[in-house]
Amino acid sequence: MNLKDFFTSDEIAIAMGMGRSRIVRFSVSLPSRLVERFGEACRTMGYRSRSKAVHDAISNFISEFEWMREDSGRITGAILVMYYMDRPGLISEISEIKRNFRGAICSTLNMIAGENKCIEIIAVRSKSKEVRELAKALMVKKGVRQVKTALLAL
Repeated sequence: MNLKDFFTSDEIAIAMGMGRSRIVRFSVSLPSRLVERFGEACRTMGYRSRSKAVHDAISNFISEFEWMREDSGRITGAILVMYYMDRPGLISEISEIKRNFRGAICSTLNMIAGENKCIEIIAVRSKSKEVRELAKALMVKKGVRQVKTALLAL
């Protein structure tokens, strides 16, 4: 494979120190299937290089979780949690977390997302710090596959 298969001439020039801004090259280890799916998504979205797609993905990741650093202000929205129902004790652990944050939770909705997966939508309205703590408590549980937030400042 050639660098030009994955990067534009401008990206190569910038990476070699000949461009306008300083670019840092780093390595990431990923499962092969994830890399394949990423490549498919890049092609579908029309990206000419994986570097640009990674740049955009990292930028989105940062902006999506930017609210997690702020302690003041009230927010409202939803936390989406996908988890494995067959993970021993996980449903009880999630229920306990929800009890601990019942002041921030307005409503919940559960739906089956496959043989052993469940998606829970948790509607929230509270101080950003409390919602952040709730999201983090869910994220770190073993058996929770993914947590997404859709939040708005009040």
